Amino acid sequence: MRPPEFWNFTDGRESAPMIRLLLTPISWITAWMARRRFETTESYNPGVPVICVGNATLGGTGKTPVAIYLLKSLRRLGINVVGLTRGYGGSEKGPIPVLPKHSAEQVGDEPLLLAEHARVWVSAGRDDGARAAVSHGAQVIVMDDGHQNPQVEKSLSLLVVDAETGFGNGAVFPAGPLREKLSEALNRADAIILMKPAPEFEISERLKEQLKGKIILPAYLAPAAPPPKGKLYAFAGIGRPNKFFDSLRRHGAELVEAMAFDDHYKYKATDLESLFELASEYEAKLITTEKDIVRVPKGYRKGVSAWPVSVVFEDELTLRRLLHPIIERSRRG
Repeated sequence: MRPPEFWNFTDGRESAPMIRLLLTPISWITAWMARRRFETTESYNPGVPVICVGNATLGGTGKTPVAIYLLKSLRRLGINVVGLTRGYGGSEKGPIPVLPKHSAEQVGDEPLLLAEHARVWVSAGRDDGARAAVSHGAQVIVMDDGHQNPQVEKSLSLLVVDAETGFGNGAVFPAGPLREKLSEALNRADAIILMKPAPEFEISERLKEQLKGKIILPAYLAPAAPPPKGKLYAFAGIGRPNKFFDSLRRHGAELVEAMAFDDHYKYKATDLESLFELASEYEAKLITTEKDIVRVPKGYRKGVSAWPVSVVFEDELTLRRLLHPIIERSRRG
């Protein structure tokens, strides 16, 4: 789904007040259910450190690039680090390891990206996935998108926040973008990864106040290479497609048109045929994200460029200090 516009107002303006009023009782139920899960669930302790990368809102904030950064960093230290995810959008419930034979239809798009950098387990029951990972030698588990999941004890909880949209209108779904009450999400976070669109981006005073007292790790996504030369027709089915389109323009891409699809959209052959036809009208090449390309039917991927990005931390030293106890614990066994 695409987030409704009234979710994004962060400056005190009232938007769609009647809709918000009608949806508010449902948001109370959402918040109660989120709190109830933590009150009634006994968390499983896997016996190894668990780093959780999550967010407080629906939609994309940059969790997967952060999880990839952690997997790569810990592997470089010789640690057997394993990714754990529920495999959103995939048919497999697990627990199963992600293998080269798997498709996005089976395990979801994010696990395929994570599996390029480390062993990854997909499991609808995160506790079952943690058990499987440990039984196969995991020394550290990086759990992608598990902040609202109480099934596994966390050693370090990193909450990824979009610096542009923040927490939107501050309301819980469906009256707003929050998955739970903001205070509860922040209380369980050990640090905030504040994902900016660019290094020079200025954080709003409202967001600064909301995050007051928390450890803040400013970060941004940087391209691994400049965009391809020539005319480009971009498409994306991620949480906030416009972030991808704006980033292409900011880095000098000659973008002739951009088409947004729903988050985790499963592309069909007819979609790609239409996109190729539209791009040909501009004599342009198709470009999309790494997360999207794994959902493009294989027969069409050769004609589409994927623009890779990675996360850059402005204060890497503070992140290393947070990771230090986990690294030491994993080495002690």
